[in-house]
Amino acid sequence: MAAIFGGCGSAAADPALFGSQAEWAQRYDADPRLAANRSSAPVLSPETLLAMDQAIETYRRIVTAGGWNIVPAGQKLRLGASGQAVIALRKRLITSGDLDASTGLSPVFDSYVDAAVKRFQARHGLIESGIVSNETLAALNVPADFRLHQLEVNLVRLRSYSGDLGQRYVVANIPAMEVETVENGMVATRHAAGVGKIDRQSPVMMTKAIDINFNPYWTVPVSIIRKDLIPRMQRNPDYLREHNIRIFDKDGRELQAGQINWNSLDAVNYKFRQDPGGDVNSLGVVRVNINNPYGVYMHDTPEKTIFGDDDRFVSSGCIRVQNVRDYVTWLLKDTPGWDRAHIDQVIRDGAREDVKLATPIPVYWVYITAWAAPDGQAQFREDIYQRDGVSPLAGEESMPLISEVPREPEPRAVSARGAVLDPMNDD
Repeated sequence: MAAIFGGCGSAAADPALFGSQAEWAQRYDADPRLAANRSSAPVLSPETLLAMDQAIETYRRIVTAGGWNIVPAGQKLRLGASGQAVIALRKRLITSGDLDASTGLSPVFDSYVDAAVKRFQARHGLIESGIVSNETLAALNVPADFRLHQLEVNLVRLRSYSGDLGQRYVVANIPAMEVETVENGMVATRHAAGVGKIDRQSPVMMTKAIDINFNPYWTVPVSIIRKDLIPRMQRNPDYLREHNIRIFDKDGRELQAGQINWNSLDAVNYKFRQDPGGDVNSLGVVRVNINNPYGVYMHDTPEKTIFGDDDRFVSSGCIRVQNVRDYVTWLLKDTPGWDRAHIDQVIRDGAREDVKLATPIPVYWVYITAWAAPDGQAQFREDIYQRDGVSPLAGEESMPLISEVPREPEPRAVSARGAVLDPMNDD
């Protein structure tokens, strides 16, 4: 996912503090009509609220005028293609403001159309390839009135965050699969994220980051022992050894895998703990602890390839963070002795070490499927947990306190963009 956010992973950040966001290359073309920049305004901000009002008016005008045309399937639309489907694509992109009308309705897929497709993909959380993939085509053909509905639903959600969120805070937007760090009203860093699967949803909550574990152990939750670990051991008796997972009884004595009856639920009576090690440990090299009753947290992952996927609904409720060293550097900015050089050294050493944040940082896990930036660009994401409902009234949620958030996940939904990934690889 080298360019899913247009290279804006470190917007407004101090390069000396955070280093480079190496997983996202930055590229701008000379003509401003070819650039797909990302605003440094946070998703939760007064600027976003003002922009939402403007975006809703824009989409109401589009809907009143008849919406946008359908882009036909069948032809591979990419740079160099030509034909009537390219004309339809141009019309569609012009209507939504992704392509300047002055570029005309040529049947040739030129560099302007390529840049407009990338801009559209960036606004919809898709890989900025410039190629009209099946996912991009599906997003292009979502009706304008549905997009208007999304904006109206999420305006209500955003208003519930209109109070004082703090001078420094973190926002994890679940459907966007993204984490923002915010300081003095501006985005400091952006990180692609892996979030809860459809049937193991990440909860909406407000909480605080309190401490960080470097080179952590991972203790396998009972739910994952039952759902994932037992079936995997039935298929592969060497699974625990291959993944450096040890077994302990209630008295702390270590057992061997052969002492467990894997054809029963016997395993749930024991503790399974994975040794530290960034290449194998499911938490990678960092775990960020946040106060909550769900047993979820934020962490690194050894599976960096997930950040190159359009769909990152891959966890059992926790949130995996791309470029996690930049993230924890920002969290520990005001904690004496924990600059980037020291963080890198601790990770290189590989020994377990914990640090408490000098000042707990507010953390908001939110469910925002549509928002707008001050630059006028509206962002849309798939309603993966199906919470937007069928009318704007269905989206009128207030922001609950953490104790008010339901503990059970909402009913299983079906993603139009991809299948749920194989479990037992984090949390």
